[in-house]
Amino acid sequence: MTDLQHWRIAVEDGLGVLTLDKKDSAQNVLSSEVMSELNLALDQLDTGSIRGLVIESAKGGGFIAGADVSEFETVDSPAEAKTLVTAAHNVLNRLESMGVPSVAKINGHCLGGGLELALACTYRVVCDDPSVRLGLPEVMLGIHPGFGGTVRLTETIGVPAAMDLMLSGRTVIPKIAKRMGIVDLAVPERQLSRAVDFVLNKKSAKRSAGGWKKALNVGPVRIAMAKFLQRQVAAKADPNHYPAPYQIIELWQKHGGDRKAMLEAEIESVCKLVATPTSRNLVKVFFLQEELKKLGKADGAEKREFERVHVIGAGVMGGDIASWCALRGMTVTIHDRSAEALARARKRAHQLFTRKLRDKRLVQRAMDRFQPDLKNAGAQRADVIIEAIFENAEAKISVFSEMQKVAKPDAILATNTSSIPLETLCNALSKPGRLVGLHFFNPVAKMQLVEIVKGEKTYAKVAKAASQFAGQISRLPVPVKSSPGFLVNRILMPYLLEAVELYKEGVPGPAIDKVATRFGMPMGPITLADTVGLDICLHVAENLTQSYGGEVPKLLEDKVSAGKLGKKSGEGFYTWGKKGADNSGKGGSGSVPNDTEDRMIFRYLNETVACLHEGIVDNARHIDGGLIFGTGFAPFRGGPISYIVEKGQATMLERLETLHEKYGDRFKPSDGWKSLDLADLLQSK
Repeated sequence: MTDLQHWRIAVEDGLGVLTLDKKDSAQNVLSSEVMSELNLALDQLDTGSIRGLVIESAKGGGFIAGADVSEFETVDSPAEAKTLVTAAHNVLNRLESMGVPSVAKINGHCLGGGLELALACTYRVVCDDPSVRLGLPEVMLGIHPGFGGTVRLTETIGVPAAMDLMLSGRTVIPKIAKRMGIVDLAVPERQLSRAVDFVLNKKSAKRSAGGWKKALNVGPVRIAMAKFLQRQVAAKADPNHYPAPYQIIELWQKHGGDRKAMLEAEIESVCKLVATPTSRNLVKVFFLQEELKKLGKADGAEKREFERVHVIGAGVMGGDIASWCALRGMTVTIHDRSAEALARARKRAHQLFTRKLRDKRLVQRAMDRFQPDLKNAGAQRADVIIEAIFENAEAKISVFSEMQKVAKPDAILATNTSSIPLETLCNALSKPGRLVGLHFFNPVAKMQLVEIVKGEKTYAKVAKAASQFAGQISRLPVPVKSSPGFLVNRILMPYLLEAVELYKEGVPGPAIDKVATRFGMPMGPITLADTVGLDICLHVAENLTQSYGGEVPKLLEDKVSAGKLGKKSGEGFYTWGKKGADNSGKGGSGSVPNDTEDRMIFRYLNETVACLHEGIVDNARHIDGGLIFGTGFAPFRGGPISYIVEKGQATMLERLETLHEKYGDRFKPSDGWKSLDLADLLQSK
């Protein structure tokens, strides 16, 4: 019998049990070695002496997180990828055709290759915990399911539901997975073993989608459905940037009626995608995300658990920070002088909980944790106090003067300021080292980044605790030095202001936005400015120009003076209604200059290099991660520093110098272009 490093084999009450416990790993992933050992484990099981097979995980709270993404980085060609993928296909095909029924006993996250393995089993039972997620999010890595998932998920739940999951990459909680038919049972964890026995004793045929769902696989219907799906995807993703979802549709359109052909075509398709620049860069982004997650973790004496949060300010930002913390299980008190503001915040919180939790009991528990506080009483018991009032230094100083009197000695005192340096605020405290910035981004529930702003006097242990807090509420912390605009606003504002300059020159707003989204930005800068609020843009721009020079466009000042603040006032650069922006003809009828993209993007890139050169963030990879997760910088490009390196640092500097000669000092290259080796900095630890 061959010794296995990652799998344990046992026979219990007539059941063969394969337990995955990947060696030297906190979570189970399907590496090529794990899959090879699964094949050996199946060899060692005598199916003639068992009544069924159970596949389970030894990792507490987790089943299988997916394929081993680190192996993607070692694949240099489609041919090399094909060897790995074909081997995985063969193992799961073998599992599917076992002579006895099999059950995936899912005790936690079941994603990507993990769900593909589970789909190869006869049955699936899952722990019904709202923190558990199931799905096939491979499109987030620039590929699609490659271990038979495109076929088996479609067969199990039907084309519309399967395509929705695979094309979006979204994941679902166990209750929804049961409703969709992905799993057979969703039960409390204590009942998982009983659920295994129940499904095995049913002795029923393997579940598959039938009726009208099956009819969608008929040739003419499949072609029409594929065209519909392509139109849906095109509204969200450019095929030149993100080819994977289009490949999923094409795969099904061509082979959906032939199981064997589709399984074989899936291998060819996914292997081509693995070698594309998009996939390579999205894998980089995956590891950037994992690196930022580690900043939010600590062990031993440094580890803290935060239970109570007090938020001051019930505007959109404060209310959404409070509701997100309550959603993540914390008891939250939120203070405002206005009962009406607190009521609005409570209403938005209920909408968030309903959308995320989808269970009335869980929603009510979250609402119980969200506690309006007119008297500011919650500050005395809070582990974290977050000030989220309007951007006025004197008002914020007043808040912290009062908070230091009532806060627990070890409570974090944090400001959500978007641009005011901590040095301006910390002198309100007898111990200024207690103050740290926790800068969230709007909308809080969608934007993963939190800037951890460390002032000159901020204690290192306070900044570390703030990063842990961000990690505990499932946000990505990026440490930044306290300076005007910090990282994200410092870089985003010149990009927005250049778009305003183009608009002033007569370039239509929609054309400016189209150039930016074609580059890969999630939203055009004119639409973004209107969405953020032109008054906020003006305030941040004034702060930054005072510190770094330059001019605020008079057009922006005029619009704010006229009350045209963007989406919230109904008019800014565009006119806004219930159906969104009416941007027809906005911004003049001038032509679009050939250097429009360069003008916007190089303002962004130049400021990025300046921030690295000045030590605003001391890690090039963290800058890439921060700007992808904080501004939406085109993920398929791997981040702004990676983009410069890919295109060639010297070549990009030449293009910037050309813009400097043509348009003046707002394009003056940062000294970092010549003093920093960006490629080397991306590799350094």
